[in-house]
Amino acid sequence: MRKIPALCVGALAVSAAFCALPAQAQSVEELVEQVKAMRQQLDSQRARIDELERDTRSVRSAPQRPPAAAPALVTEPVLAGGAVSNETLGATRGTGGGGAGQQPAAPAAPVGGPASAPTAPTNTAAVGRAPSNDNRPREVAPIFEQPGVLTQRGKYVFEPAIQYGYSSSNRVALVGYTVIPALLIGLIDVREVKRNTTTATATLRTGLTNRIEVEAKLPYVYRSDATVSREVFTGTAVERAFETSGRAMGDIELAARYQLNDGGVDMPYFIGGLRFKSRTGKDPFEVTTDCQRRCIGENITGSGLPLELPTGSGFYSLQPSLTWLFPSDPAVFFGSFSYLHNFKREVSRTVLGGEKESLGEIAPGGVIGFNFGMGLALNDKASFSVGYDHNSVARTKQSGRTVPGSVRMQLGTLLIGYSYRLTDKKTLSVAVGAGLTRDTPDVTLMVRVPMSF
Repeated sequence: MRKIPALCVGALAVSAAFCALPAQAQSVEELVEQVKAMRQQLDSQRARIDELERDTRSVRSAPQRPPAAAPALVTEPVLAGGAVSNETLGATRGTGGGGAGQQPAAPAAPVGGPASAPTAPTNTAAVGRAPSNDNRPREVAPIFEQPGVLTQRGKYVFEPAIQYGYSSSNRVALVGYTVIPALLIGLIDVREVKRNTTTATATLRTGLTNRIEVEAKLPYVYRSDATVSREVFTGTAVERAFETSGRAMGDIELAARYQLNDGGVDMPYFIGGLRFKSRTGKDPFEVTTDCQRRCIGENITGSGLPLELPTGSGFYSLQPSLTWLFPSDPAVFFGSFSYLHNFKREVSRTVLGGEKESLGEIAPGGVIGFNFGMGLALNDKASFSVGYDHNSVARTKQSGRTVPGSVRMQLGTLLIGYSYRLTDKKTLSVAVGAGLTRDTPDVTLMVRVPMSF
């Protein structure tokens, strides 16, 4: 075999290398194009990730409203002026959900895939309702005096309301002595008293800040009593009816409330309140009785019943309270604790001949009260509330001594309320109370129409 010279072998190698250059150049250009395509895909994915991070930060930074159902009992409310109106049970605002309106992210294309792989479409249309900036629970039907939520700064709420109460009681007075348990020698006085009380109030409240609310309440009271009595062992069985009434301005009230914490999901709201009651109404010790008017100068004894009824308590009062609201989707639980202190004062009354008789220093007993309830939102406009209110009234003292016959009274009332939002700034609330103890009014009906502006 002939040997190929080394020079020829080198020439052949160089020639083969030059022949392979076009193929290698073509493959490098394809690689560069693929790298560019992958970089474009990577940039698009990074942009999508940045967009999702911005959406997440915006949702987290927005104040979330706790999922709740209606207190407006409320509160606002919530007792006779305001409302768990309150507003309304009462009564509390809003539904929560920090992620409302977000769409799930489209799956990202795998890095390093072919350049022609389509990118997943992105849906940027908003779905649902964005979270509101109002960080308060939804309104509930107010069934107690305290409104369910505080008024925001710069807003005013005017709340006309009317309340009707009816009560009846029977009293049997035995004056005499018994020979044997079945035989009474003396007088039996049987009386049945029916009381009707109608109170119209005009309440104005405003928010000094988002945490402080002040309120003023102006009441007008109309009362009428009917007493049916029959005296046994006096030679007659005829029933006598004695009717009396009274109408005048009631006791003006001023109140302030402060939200103690922020509250939120799984965290109750705590609201401290302070209420001051004046004695602008007609004093119970100033009214004229049957005997005072008909017995002057005559040797007879009247019934002792008042010819006109008082419209006020006759004493200044101060009532601190603590209200709590706990949103728990779809309901809102609420309640309060309070203590009413009546300031004692010197009292006198008019007796026969127009003279003044001093009764000494009268100190009405304090009132320990508590209530609790639940509000439920039926839809965006209607809410329903149910609750229980209890007050324990201490005994009255005269000149440092307990008045004979004065006992501690227990007042228990079952309350049911309904609230309907007529417009964005007007709500109709109705509450019905049923007395559960003997000293409590048999039925109480309240209608309120809070209007914000």
